[in-house]
Amino acid sequence: MKTMTQMSKLISLLLRHNPGKLGLTMDAHGWVGAKELVEALNGVQPFTMADLEHIVRTDNKQRYSFNADKTKIRANQGHSIPVDLELEPTTAPDELWHGTATRFTASIEREGLLPRGRQYVHLSPDEETATKVGRRHGKLALYVVDCAAMVADGYEFYISQNGVWLTNAVPPNYLRRYL
Repeated sequence: MKTMTQMSKLISLLLRHNPGKLGLTMDAHGWVGAKELVEALNGVQPFTMADLEHIVRTDNKQRYSFNADKTKIRANQGHSIPVDLELEPTTAPDELWHGTATRFTASIEREGLLPRGRQYVHLSPDEETATKVGRRHGKLALYVVDCAAMVADGYEFYISQNGVWLTNAVPPNYLRRYL
């Protein structure tokens, strides 16, 4: 029997990367029917709408959102498949943060921050959050992103429903290594 954490990871896989793995259909905006998701997860192990609501409510990163009447669910960001999250360009703070592992610094300093397998580069609003993110990947490296200069040069920023800042890429000249 899978734990709730394991089920949350499976939901993340389905809603960010591969809804077809359990036969789900995702619309252009990343929404999947909540009832259909529960039924698909029931094929793995007993799972209820209450279980899904619990995972959404207690997820420490707030990865998922329901629509207003809880008939649909989607991941807030982190997709490797193309979805239109209906995000509007938002005024970014002058600086944002990016936490990563030191093994990636040479590539970052050469190429900048790239989305790699995701739709957007993920940025944090503060040093503490970026530190938590970066430590998950190995020995910590922190960068400060000069958003004011990027905006002046025409780059756009978005903020996901769970507070993660997103942009298409961050060229190296807008990065300052902090740690």
